[in-house]
Amino acid sequence: MSITSAIVLYVVIWAVVFFIVLPFGQVSQHEAGDVVPGTPASAPSEAKIVRKALITTAIATVVFACVVTVVVMDWVTIDDLPSFVEFGER
Repeated sequence: MSITSAIVLYVVIWAVVFFIVLPFGQVSQHEAGDVVPGTPASAPSEAKIVRKALITTAIATVVFACVVTVVVMDWVTIDDLPSFVEFGER
């Protein structure tokens, strides 16, 4: 795996995990009872983006390490994946 593909893989894993972590612990302004004028009541009262980014980084690093280990150790190759099309000689 090249360094470029490793960076791209990490960024993709980080983004997916971030969107999974983002709604956890979210409290809307309506639920908090403090709706700021000009914003929807469903807007978050406190986003806590930095905390969620740190949690995402920790989770994404563990997932990335697992994926890289599987790829580098050749535990799974393209031949191991199921295919609907048979490649090779007929």
